[in-house]
Formats: sequence, structure tokens, C-alpha cells
Amino acid sequence: MIKRIESAQNSRVKQWKKLHTKKEREKTGLFLIEGRHLVEEALKYKTVVKEIIVREGEEFSAINIGEANVTEVTKEVMKLLTDTETPQGIIAVCEMPKPCKIELSSSPLRLLLIDNVQDPGNLGTMIRTSDAVGIDAVILGDGCVDLYNGKTIRSTQGSLFHIPIIKGNLTTWIDELTRENIKVFGTALDNARDYKEVPSQQQRFALLVGNEGNGVNRELLKMTDENIYIPIFGEAESLNVSIATGILLYHLRG
Repeated sequence: MIKRIESAQNSRVKQWKKLHTKKEREKTGLFLIEGRHLVEEALKYKTVVKEIIVREGEEFSAINIGEANVTEVTKEVMKLLTDTETPQGIIAVCEMPKPCKIELSSSPLRLLLIDNVQDPGNLGTMIRTSDAVGIDAVILGDGCVDLYNGKTIRSTQGSLFHIPIIKGNLTTWIDELTRENIKVFGTALDNARDYKEVPSQQQRFALLVGNEGNGVNRELLKMTDENIYIPIFGEAESLNVSIATGILLYHLRG
């Protein structure tokens, strides 16, 4: 049976709306996703979908909702819950996945380490690209924008449901990767070599990329096995971090 909510003052509506804040997401372990494609991906890839919220008159029978609860809301209530200009009329309340452990002895093993990337569109695109490349996990270091920010989620196009994404201290991670003889490539302009000089088809590697304006933390760059760069042939000062990440991941992956 589909429940229906018409009032913006309903306590459940107020609780859902709070999930647009990082504080509430961290407190509850819940987050919102919006749009038919993201909801379908969440249902397909073992994400715990707690509830599906649909706008009145919205057709959703083609979506395999499994055992998820469905609540219909008015157009006015849906406007309160959406953070997009042209809402698609379907939202899901999802439970954050539990932290997973990466087996560092595995081969092949390919990781992306992200240091202090603050633009949600960049982070989401990097996760989507990692998924396309076949990266085994993405590690989010200190200072990164919230993974469950609405724009981050939309930019992943569902890829956040496909691969492990782990929050962690990058110093600790690089130490562990070094002990396991996994080569860590940093990205830098100084004391680095052209990425094309690095052999591709790497079986075990981690690529470390950094902040849009400042790049990777210098202390982390001191810990890498090797630092690489992408040459600039035109007048641009640099490449967008998500574009650079895609180029390097595809090269190293081979």
C-alpha cells in the first residue's frame, strides 16, 4: 500500500528535508538521491533503499522497487525535498554503506587517492571515471567535499553504488601501500616526469591527485614512489583535476 503525505508540516517531510545537510546525514547515516536513473542504480547495486518518495501522478511502475516503502507526496512537498531546478519527481532515502576493507595483497589492485578536492562536480566525475576505468576503490582523504552532497551524487551518475569509496587518512594509506609494494604515483609539476614515460598496464598501483588550486599536499608527495605530470601545450595554466585524473588512470590502467 502506498502512503500519501500532503502537508509540508508532516514530521517525516521535515526529517527528509534535513538530509540536505551534512550534519544530519552523518547523524542518521542516511542520504537522499534524486532522479529515476540514480534510484534504479541504488536498487540494483545492493544499496539499502529505505524509502522511495514519488510526486503525485508520477509513473514509477517500471522500476523494480523490491521491498522498499513508497510514499506519494504533492508537488508542493516535492519542491521542498528537491535540490534540482527541474526535479524528476522521484527521490529515495538511502542508508550509507558500511565501511569495507580492501585486500591489499590482491592482484591486480588499482586505487585512486583523492586529497582535498572540494568541488562536488569534480569529485563525482572522478568517481564516475574510476568506475569506467575499472579502479578497485577510491580513497577520500581529508578536506574532500562530502560524498553525499547532492551535486556529488548526481555527478557520479550512479557510480558511487558500483565501487567502494572509503574515507581515510592518506598518510596512513600511503604507508600501508608502500609496505605492500604497491607503487604510488603522485601528481605534481615539480620534480616529476611526463606521464607518457611511465609504463602503462600497471597491475598494482595507486594514483594520488589533489586540490583544484593547490594540488597534492607536499608532505604526501614526499611519500610517493614517483610523481608524474601531464604536459600543457597551449596557454592554459593547468588541466581540470577530473580531466587530468581520467587521462592518468587510463594510461596507467593500459
